[in-house]
Amino acid sequence: MRPGYLLDLPQTDYLQALALQHRAVAARREGRLDRDLVVMLEHPPVFTLGRRGGRENLLVPEEVLKAKSISIVPIERGGDITYHGPGQLVVYPIIDLNAAHLAVVAFVGALEQAMVATAAHWDLPARGDAVHRGAWIGQRKLGSVGITVRRGISFHGLALNVAADLTPFTWINPCGIQACAMTTLSQETGVEVPMTTVRREMARHLSALLDLAFEDIHPERLTSLLE
Repeated sequence: MRPGYLLDLPQTDYLQALALQHRAVAARREGRLDRDLVVMLEHPPVFTLGRRGGRENLLVPEEVLKAKSISIVPIERGGDITYHGPGQLVVYPIIDLNAAHLAVVAFVGALEQAMVATAAHWDLPARGDAVHRGAWIGQRKLGSVGITVRRGISFHGLALNVAADLTPFTWINPCGIQACAMTTLSQETGVEVPMTTVRREMARHLSALLDLAFEDIHPERLTSLLE
């Protein structure tokens, strides 16, 4: 297996995490970061718009979001509008796809399968979807995938609903899909699913699917590698 770093963060502001990704992508490309990096975290409430746009899939006036102090952030990942918030595990894999001999489609499939395998820990029959990428249980969407590749280095990634408040998803057509029903691991199991266990399972499956042997890295050490 190839060596990789795993950065496990607490709830982190979206723009702060985005800046970290940009710095990590540059460092990986320039060789200052000598191995792939996977970042796991949660975000405060935020809506993001992918390259396809998505404001037309916002179903409430923007004033409603402003009143709740929820930002809308246009970003460079694929896909349409989505929501991030507490109780949702977000994973950002900074992967040199060329060094890993991974095609983009295979990489997206691996991210889907990591969510599917994580859900299977609770005996949930999740599946991927070749058209509407992500993890699904029946017609309910459990997790989303949206990536960007810059000079062979991936960033952005996946978002798996663990125990998130699903109300903000009703304010949008998630990922541009009309009448898309969202769900969470906790809702599907009927019990509270611990985020710590989800993080552990997700790391285990990403390690196997991406052929990465993870070493935990402290944020301060990573910062020194990115400077």
